[in-house]
Amino acid sequence: MPRAPAPVTPPVVLTIAGSDSGGGAGIQADLKTIEAGGAFGTSAITSVTAQNTTGVRGSHLLPVDDIEAQIRAVREDFDVAAVKTGMLATSDVIDLVAAETPLPNLVVDPVMVATSGDRLLEPEAEAAYERLLADAALVTPNADEAEVLTGRDIDDPSDAEAAGRDIVEMGADAALVKGGHVPGDEVVDVLVTDDSVTTFRHERVDTEATHGSGCTLSSAIATRLAHGDDLRDAVAAGIDLLARAVRYNLDVGEGPGAVHHAVETRNEAARHETSEAVERVVSALVDRDVSPLVPEVGMTVAGATPYAETPAEVAAVEGRITRTLDGVRPNRGVRFGAGGTVAQFLLAAREHDPALRYAVNCRLTDGVEDALRDLAGTVSGYDPSERPDDVTREATTAWGVAGSVVLLAADAATLIHRVETVLTGVE
Repeated sequence: MPRAPAPVTPPVVLTIAGSDSGGGAGIQADLKTIEAGGAFGTSAITSVTAQNTTGVRGSHLLPVDDIEAQIRAVREDFDVAAVKTGMLATSDVIDLVAAETPLPNLVVDPVMVATSGDRLLEPEAEAAYERLLADAALVTPNADEAEVLTGRDIDDPSDAEAAGRDIVEMGADAALVKGGHVPGDEVVDVLVTDDSVTTFRHERVDTEATHGSGCTLSSAIATRLAHGDDLRDAVAAGIDLLARAVRYNLDVGEGPGAVHHAVETRNEAARHETSEAVERVVSALVDRDVSPLVPEVGMTVAGATPYAETPAEVAAVEGRITRTLDGVRPNRGVRFGAGGTVAQFLLAAREHDPALRYAVNCRLTDGVEDALRDLAGTVSGYDPSERPDDVTREATTAWGVAGSVVLLAADAATLIHRVETVLTGVE
């Protein structure tokens, strides 16, 4: 008997941009990000580029009539909830898009220069952008693009705010002046509207793998607007996604890699697998009866999702594992956000080795300290006067702190083996 269909109706986002044969930016990045954000991506391709992670080899602009036909075909059939623009290349294409207004939730990413430094916009087309900006819900220039649009030098957040105000005066509802190209330990993005200024700060990731960052951010924001988020929340969600996408970038190609467009979706999908792995570790410790290793405060087993950044993305035993007359027993089940200090240790260790995903705290006795020497990897000390997120010393196997030690591993099986090795050394 045929099954009944169960269709869903996601919001539709239209991207008008160029194609990147390398897959990291342009239409390809837009559609990946839109899909990962739970919307349905449609597209109008403005140009076809021959590029990869090392640079742009060539570019072919499609006829304006063909671009217009794509936009019309999408808008005639789909209830488009948001539109974002990327590489428009010429004043004729910019004028075409401007003539299509009003476009719902229009996010304009004024793509002028590729991450590799290659020029993607004809100089005479720069002036045409002012006509398009007047219809934008949001404009997302980086510092270099904001300088072109406003004629200002941008060296700090106050300059970014001034440039944002200039762009709003051009008619845009809001401007997000991005700080990725401004030197400093932090990336500072400034959102300017008619009546507010909001600053977003993230620690800079020491990487050149930022290909597709602008496309991914503007697409993520457009997707959240299509879902009905207000502007500030949509921008905040997009910036958080991009910060994670840059840290856990995709190491592909011979040049700098691309940002990880689906990083949040992949991370969310791994929650169940992570929680089950923690439960397997707990069962193994109960079966092995690790009573000699349980600290007075109890034992915590914790597991981080692959791209975890916060304690809420670390699954752990709620209430800890304690000693009983019959061995060790967990007080409660496993849930995310219950890891406490051990979760913070794990996240701190991941700053040095992001492959580390699992941790358990044990009593630190002379016997345990001797047994640690049988473990492969680095064992580091930890000053209890420091917070776990202040740790700067690398540790790939264990951290010692205030009478206990935190064992670390990239997978659950290795963590179980390390606990058994230490236990064997003290029995």
